[in-house]
Amino acid sequence: MDPLTVHKALANPARLQFLRWLKTPAEYFDESAYLRQGLGFHIGVCVGDIQARSGLSQSVVSGYLQTLKDAGLLESERIGKWTYYRRNEQAIAAYAAYVRDEL
Repeated sequence: MDPLTVHKALANPARLQFLRWLKTPAEYFDESAYLRQGLGFHIGVCVGDIQARSGLSQSVVSGYLQTLKDAGLLESERIGKWTYYRRNEQAIAAYAAYVRDEL
């Protein structure tokens, strides 16, 4: 984990909001469509659902998600033509420890 990369990723309000939504996705997204496909939020949340909730363009959302992934804060999984994102809790814990211990 590169702390500076994480700081930069967290400097955008929309990216912060995405992390909050993905912390407890059931509060913000409808899991029923996932369950009908034999999936659940353990796999992550589809980019399209994040885009619809945010009201931002698909390209902006994809870029923001990639920034968070590049910083190590998100993981992704592609199933068919859809990409699902979930938080990387280990990396978030490592960053929290860095902030607690180093700053």
